[in-house]
Amino acid sequence: MNSKMNTREREHVGRVKELPCSVCDAPGPSEAHHVEQGRHFTVVAVCVECHRCPLLGWHGQRRAWAIRKMTEIDALNVTIGRLA
Repeated sequence: MNSKMNTREREHVGRVKELPCSVCDAPGPSEAHHVEQGRHFTVVAVCVECHRCPLLGWHGQRRAWAIRKMTEIDALNVTIGRLA
């Protein structure tokens, strides 16, 4: 899988980053969390805390996600809904 983004992928990721967090609804801009690395159309809008915070974030203990009973697919669904 080529991880280099083409123009359409770059535009999509840019739009996702403008959204509020799909987990906690913190206002944007957000970070783009890849559900699967290299798959740029399956990115989720998440704030720094829900993405990288050691206690709350996906790349930590995922407590913000657990409290809201959210999976990556749930958050992806929120992101897609907001883009539509």
